[in-house]
Amino acid sequence: MKELTGGEIIVEQLIDRKVPYFFGLCGHGIVGFMDAALDRQDRVGTVSVHNEQIAGFAADAYYRITRQPCATFTSCGPGSINIQMAVANAFFDSSAMFVVTGNVPTQQFNRGPFQELGRYYQADFPSAMRPYVKRSYQATRAEMLPHMIRHAYSTMLNGRPGPVHLDVPFNVFSETSAQALETGERWRSEVVPEFTADDETADRALTLLLSGERPLILCGNGALQSQCSAELAEFAALLRVPVATTPQGKGLLPESEPLYLGPTGRDGVYAANRAARASDVILAIGTRFGDRSTSSWREGITHSVPPTRLIHADIDPNQIGHNYPAELGLVAEAKALLRQLTRLARARKNLDPARRGAWLETALTWRRNWENDIKVAEDDNTPMHPAHVVAGLAKAIPDDAVVLSDIGAHHSWMVQQWPIRQGGCFLQSGGSATMGFGVGGAIGAQLARPESPTIAVVGDGGMLMHASAIATAVEYQLPIVWVVWNNCGYVSIRDLQKGFLGREFKTRFRNEKSGELQSVDFAALAISMGAQGRRVERAADLPAAMEAAIRSGKPTVLDVQVSADAGRLTAASWDMTPIQGPAPNYDPDPWQR
Repeated sequence: MKELTGGEIIVEQLIDRKVPYFFGLCGHGIVGFMDAALDRQDRVGTVSVHNEQIAGFAADAYYRITRQPCATFTSCGPGSINIQMAVANAFFDSSAMFVVTGNVPTQQFNRGPFQELGRYYQADFPSAMRPYVKRSYQATRAEMLPHMIRHAYSTMLNGRPGPVHLDVPFNVFSETSAQALETGERWRSEVVPEFTADDETADRALTLLLSGERPLILCGNGALQSQCSAELAEFAALLRVPVATTPQGKGLLPESEPLYLGPTGRDGVYAANRAARASDVILAIGTRFGDRSTSSWREGITHSVPPTRLIHADIDPNQIGHNYPAELGLVAEAKALLRQLTRLARARKNLDPARRGAWLETALTWRRNWENDIKVAEDDNTPMHPAHVVAGLAKAIPDDAVVLSDIGAHHSWMVQQWPIRQGGCFLQSGGSATMGFGVGGAIGAQLARPESPTIAVVGDGGMLMHASAIATAVEYQLPIVWVVWNNCGYVSIRDLQKGFLGREFKTRFRNEKSGELQSVDFAALAISMGAQGRRVERAADLPAAMEAAIRSGKPTVLDVQVSADAGRLTAASWDMTPIQGPAPNYDPDPWQR
């Protein structure tokens, strides 16, 4: 049997599982892995970045689009510590990636060599990673690798997806083992992901849903992950039941879907929040009912459970009944469950959709009224109104584009007002709300769907943290367009300070001597890295600037000057206990059950 080094074992087994890309950054502790990847460039791509977090964000975004995991590689010490934020982001949002970190040689464990982590336990980077991954492994001998990789890969994808971590000491990359050849078809069997409840239980759920006078289907990130758009639209149309999503579920249905009300929560829309609190039965699929989608569980703003009766379905049984009591819980994968419910519904003699006609029309009226009321009159002001930025981008970006939103004030506007089109894709950081995901995730998104434009809407704060992604896009000739929402500060936190505490401190970018706001020239920054850059000051110029950027086929940064003080209509709230957040400022039709 031919012996392979530990580095070769890892690379070969990941190739065997069809991992398409390695994203990472060089360091002395990971050169053994990189050397094995060098000899296999014709079988797997390797993308070198300038910040380890960018590697994690890119792998995360690639999986969200393709459902094909990528791997990351980082060196020991600060190199791997730096990727933790991106791994945590993937963990919160149930996104899979295979994380490989280098460590110090086993012969030097406990001696405190250069960059050994663990003053109280040897080379203890696995302990540092455990809160952010489904499981962490450390291979101290090369022959341990085949089984660890098989186990880790299965753990990563089965059930609720998420990142896994393999920590490899320096010497293990170069030591050899013949067990590396134990790969192939017999280890590639997968657990079928589309599982659901038995028909009797699913039929009970259907009966409960149809018993409501005001039923609602609510879908979250779990449903988005299952790519069940067609199944959801078919089921909702069959029953004539309106659909809302959580903010993280945005993108599951296009805005043109006639039964779709929009997202709930503090960044959501009126129709979704209003229907959620007025409904008497909710079928919730793939949501954990987090605070930002529920107005921090405050009674009667987004939800009232009970008296609303809840059917809660999730792939993770730990989420069912976690934040709201469920009258019926189903451990099920979203796409399979919707197919099952549709089959059972079609077998019924009379679904009586007319019974829900008045409720549906009321909910759709709420949607139409909200859409009219959030419109902002056109003007030529600079800096421009955020609503004009979103509308201007919508005019120019093709329907099939991949659009990423980073975290900041712009994220609230994008979740609330960005129009999802048929065939489009909307990526965001939900559970962790990590600044940088949109900036760096654009690299993975473009590689995942090279035939579609990739547009990242990012804040000036997030771009300042992770601007090295522009250089990577130039090096790999990736035609990404970054729209920098330039409002001179961390304005979402400024607004939070004002809303909760009545004043703000250190959230704007200012010259400390003059007190004047400090604005970075992101167009010039992009040009300095070899990309295109353009400053956009007026709303009328934005569509043409975007069209030109896409048409160029080159990495481009649009530095868009946006007002920091424009108000946004809100239909929900968010608390930071013990401080209660501001009440919704839009509620023309207060709820009477």
